[in-house]
Amino acid sequence: MEGILRSLLISPVQKVWIIDHSDTFTRLEGELQEYKRRDDEYLKHEGRGFQLEYIKEVNKGYGSGHNVALHKAMDEGSQYHLVVNPDVWFGAEVIPALWRLMEEDETIAQVMPKVLFLNGSVQRLAKLLPTPMDLFSRFFLPAKLISKRNDRFELRHSGYDKEMNVPFLSGCFMFFRVDALKSEGIFDERFFMYMEDVDITRRLHAKYKTLFYPSVSIYHRFSRLSYHNWQLSLAHMISVVKYFNKWGWIYDSGRRRFNKRLLKALKTNSEE
Repeated sequence: MEGILRSLLISPVQKVWIIDHSDTFTRLEGELQEYKRRDDEYLKHEGRGFQLEYIKEVNKGYGSGHNVALHKAMDEGSQYHLVVNPDVWFGAEVIPALWRLMEEDETIAQVMPKVLFLNGSVQRLAKLLPTPMDLFSRFFLPAKLISKRNDRFELRHSGYDKEMNVPFLSGCFMFFRVDALKSEGIFDERFFMYMEDVDITRRLHAKYKTLFYPSVSIYHRFSRLSYHNWQLSLAHMISVVKYFNKWGWIYDSGRRRFNKRLLKALKTNSEE
């Protein structure tokens, strides 16, 4: 938790909402109070107006928790809002770069920077919209058998070295334009955990740009817990079913249109 808090402290961020879904009522709140008492950097920024608000919520899901903060951001007139995981950290250059990008182009609704593993290698978290085969094969088939499908789905051929207007950006770091969320809707709370990031990005992508922006990078302690824990695997599978029930299993015109447009753009760029 301290890693992401330090990243936010060194960034031009005015307010942070921490939504606690844990079963233990006092643990995280106590840790935050202790951090606020003893951390000189926090005390310095607090004196300059930085606010950290702790909110205890019944666990209704990932999207539901973030919607609590999004409603508060909207009520307070925020122009931009960052949804970020506690296992992420980044340098002082990241938020200003994304802010400038948004200011220069009002058609951008969402941005994700390049996401790195701890060893500096790239996490392939900008993807095509999935087909049922894309997702179910990752659960049930050996990686070697689906490597070509995975490489296409995860846009490996792009090199992850150029801007891309992508219909599926990871939920680990989502920098949003608040007016776009007001227009197209916040997180769909039918998804308790997993797939809410695909759903919200594709809804924004239908009207705006949703960009992968590799000019700045963040670090993410990525673990894919749902592939190793049966309870999380079940939650993931339930959300996958809900997603395809919502958008279509076999026929999904948006998926076909968005994916075709992105692949064509990547091909054109590679030929130039």
